[in-house]
This record gives sequence, structure tokens and C-alpha cells, in this order.
Amino acid sequence: MSETAIVIGVGAERGLGATLCRRFARGGLHVFVAGRTPEKIERVVETIRDEGGQATAVESDATSEQSVIELFNKAEATGPVDLAVYNAGNNMPGDLLKMEAEFFERCWRVACFGGFLFGREAARTMLPRGRGALLFTGASASMRGKPYFSAFTAAKGGLRNFAQSMAREFAPRGLHVGHVVVDGGIAGDRVEQGYPEFAEAKGEGGLVDLEGIAAIYEMLYKQPKAAWSHEIDVRTHLEPF
Repeated sequence: MSETAIVIGVGAERGLGATLCRRFARGGLHVFVAGRTPEKIERVVETIRDEGGQATAVESDATSEQSVIELFNKAEATGPVDLAVYNAGNNMPGDLLKMEAEFFERCWRVACFGGFLFGREAARTMLPRGRGALLFTGASASMRGKPYFSAFTAAKGGLRNFAQSMAREFAPRGLHVGHVVVDGGIAGDRVEQGYPEFAEAKGEGGLVDLEGIAAIYEMLYKQPKAAWSHEIDVRTHLEPF
């Protein structure tokens, strides 16, 4: 049986989730492509299969306990889960004075609570084998709060601390927990098509490269136990920090 990988939070073909799926499939893993939009995840699976890789699309809601449990069960039934990536939780700006409680809670559920559900199931699945990698996608908001990003910052900061707790609790038992801080806009469909003025203002080399980010995830996954990293930040050479 082939080892499997789960990537949740997969959308556009030119997005981080899809890029991670393709890279891990090229590395020989059977990738479970999980997201909320069937058409999008099916396209990613088709691309992987066209390249000779193995992939399965699973419509999944990261904020639903039953949905996340079923996702891990499906992957484990195909082959032992050796890699799990939590990539859910897109940027959600909002004016605090006009913010509804529902918005704040929704942001937290996607960017933080879903990470708990996914992380718990990953640990339950991989710990008995004493190996595996669990990687979380962070953002600039994981590290600092900015105006109009109060809800998103609270959620991503919570996810970062959760990842640290998991790393300290489960590393001695063989589970490698990593957190990747993507500090800046990503050169993919969401930014380039959804925020074209922002992308244009960033100019050449001003957005973070998708394949470059994916290479960091792959490196974390392949690190030997005697030289594990927990947190890595990635940005363009033009990004101030």
C-alpha cells in the first residue's frame, strides 16, 4: 500500500494547496485532496493523475468534526497517512467597529478550530506508528496584529500556539509538527485575480512564489529526526520584516 498524504484547504489550481498536492504526488505519495468545492479539487486530482501520480478528491469541511474524522479514515483505508497539511483559512480582513460576532467566530472556526480538529486526528492516526509529519500554514497575522485584521490575527495566532503545543507534546513520540509562516501575498490565482491592483503594486518579484513555498513543506517533511525544524518563515527578498 502506498503511503498517503492529506492536504486540506485546496482550491484554485494556482494556489498553495493544489501546489502542495502536486509536489507530494510527484514524491510518490497518494494524495487526498480535500476542500469544500468539488469542481476545484477534482481538477487538481485530474492534473495529478495526468502526470502519473495518485490522488483522491474528498469534499471536506475543516470545521466539521465528523467530516475531518471521515477524511482521515478514508486516507488511512488506502494507505498509512504519513503527512497531513492544514492549509485552510484565507485572509479575512474586517473593520472591528462594524464586525459582527458571527464573522469573528467564523474566522476562528476556519483558521484555528479546524486546525485543532485536523491536528487531533492526525496525531491519533500517526502516533501509533511513531512517525509522520503534520504541517500547518501560517501567515503574517500569525506573528503580529495589524489594523483591520483583528479576527484573522486572533485565529492565526491561536493556530500557531496550538502547533507549538503539539510539537512539544508529540515530537518525543515521533510526530514532526511544523508551522510555515507565509509572510506576504502569494503569486497565485487568489491574489492575482482577486486583488489585481495589489498584485500590480507589488511588482516583479513582490509576491511569494508557490513552488518556493512548496519546497519548504517538502523539506520539512523529509527532515531526519535528529534535525527537525518547527517553524520556518518565507517571504520575497523585497518584503520588509
